[in-house]
Amino acid sequence: MKNRFISCFFVFYFISCSYKYSKVSRDFTIQKLNTIIKSIENLYVDTIDSGKLIENVISSLFQKLDPYSNYMNSEEAKDMNNFLQGNFDGIGIQFSPLVNSLYVVQVIHGSPSEKVGIMAGDRIIAINDTLISEMKDVNVARQMRCHNSPTINLKIMRINNCDPITFKIIRDKVPISSLDAFYMINKKTGYVKLTSFASTTYNEFKIILKNLQLNGLKNLILDLQDNGGGYLQSAIDIASQFLKKNDLIVYTKGFHQKQKNIYTQIDGSFLNGKIIVLINETTASSSEIVAGALQDWDRAVIVGRKSFGKGLVQCPVFFLDGSMIKLTTARYYTPTGRFIQKKYDNRKFCNKDSINYYNSIRRSHLDSTYFDNLVKYSTLLNKRVVYGGGGIMPDCSISADTSQHADIYNYIFTSKSFNECIADYIDKYRNFIRKNYNINTYKSQFNVSNTLLNSLFEKFQKEKFEMLNNKNFLSYNSFNGSNRVKNKKKIILDLLSTEYMIKQFKKSKFLIKLKIKALIARNIWGMNGYYKIINDKNDALKKAIEIMNNNEMYDKLLGKQK
Repeated sequence: MKNRFISCFFVFYFISCSYKYSKVSRDFTIQKLNTIIKSIENLYVDTIDSGKLIENVISSLFQKLDPYSNYMNSEEAKDMNNFLQGNFDGIGIQFSPLVNSLYVVQVIHGSPSEKVGIMAGDRIIAINDTLISEMKDVNVARQMRCHNSPTINLKIMRINNCDPITFKIIRDKVPISSLDAFYMINKKTGYVKLTSFASTTYNEFKIILKNLQLNGLKNLILDLQDNGGGYLQSAIDIASQFLKKNDLIVYTKGFHQKQKNIYTQIDGSFLNGKIIVLINETTASSSEIVAGALQDWDRAVIVGRKSFGKGLVQCPVFFLDGSMIKLTTARYYTPTGRFIQKKYDNRKFCNKDSINYYNSIRRSHLDSTYFDNLVKYSTLLNKRVVYGGGGIMPDCSISADTSQHADIYNYIFTSKSFNECIADYIDKYRNFIRKNYNINTYKSQFNVSNTLLNSLFEKFQKEKFEMLNNKNFLSYNSFNGSNRVKNKKKIILDLLSTEYMIKQFKKSKFLIKLKIKALIARNIWGMNGYYKIINDKNDALKKAIEIMNNNEMYDKLLGKQK
């Protein structure tokens, strides 16, 4: 007994000494850091901004942590929180820069701009009596976003109006929809495009789901492609719509956090219909929670490409100056116990480059040994095999089709010549299109003319010399390995060649025409119109529709027994 007492005493003494040593060591380090900052402030040879210095020190603290723990200044924190809360202060327009003007691409429904009568297709020529032609791009952005003034005056030229119109707009909350599109693909199958998980997402989704059900919805395709996540609670609420009461959705745990299981509270409102979830390489975080939960419960077929692999939970810590830190406090796991986070080395991701990534997806179709290195799990109902090891692996993989992507494809759609061509065309034919088409007849009957393409090509040829000095373009690498441009000299030589440019346009002609057609539809019918057109090139959606229309294929992918 005495020996046990002595042993316990030494263990307690050792722990106490270790704690004291650790605390003293930490306090000394903090004191040392404070002394260094004070010394720089009081002794350094030049004047220095102490605030920026300290912010740099704070930022450097996070460099040794995971990729998602970081520090945000007050402006960055405000922008992020506004996005997640589903609104921001502003006037509510999307615009593209044109020569001496800003072209209004879209007016957000319910925004201050819509209330005063601004329309898609308007050209902003002056902001607060300063001509756009006299402003630099950075000043334009600052004037449009400036929160110091509650009002903004825009001078606008409108087609068929000889004189400019002046609008006085009072800045206010602008609603941000996290649901870009929803419509019925056929009499039974609905499509919903979810772009993020904001605080408003669940309420938006409930309204849309009910709307689709009133229009005959029996089966649902939920598009989470390019959805980078957002609020965990929103993902939980969305997943709950498709699961039964007390089903496990996700659980989290960390060094300072015990395992926390999160269950559905009630039966969902969509328990019986078929569900297919679309994912790709930029589907991340909250999106992976939804996809993982529905896959583990055999509630949905997952179609597309392996998701991004973000399985870390961040907790925000706010400061009085509006800045904040996002600190990773736990890891999340799907109901079967899959850890979604892909491997990383401190702040460096162990990513394959784009070519290797797409090759791996293609290989997964052809080579069964590709799955041998992945951790296997069994789903909760049908006991079929699903895979862990970083990201959600689809039940049906779709390779990325890069055959029509020319090296300069992405640059075309950010060029001034492209924006000008589209703006001019819409100005000229908007009323004609509205009068002669609805979105369905437009989709089936409207064709982008070669005249418009030729006009775009001619303008782009003139603009290409400016493009040579664009750093973003010069650093761009195509996904098509055989055509990757490896150095600046080759880019310049290629772009100076008219023959090369013609070849590039021919290669991407179908995609360019489809994009133009979709952008015209967006201007007239909004984002629903855009996705109804652009989804013609969504191979994952095409496959999802095929699976949805084939009961045997759907059941086989879910592992249902006959």
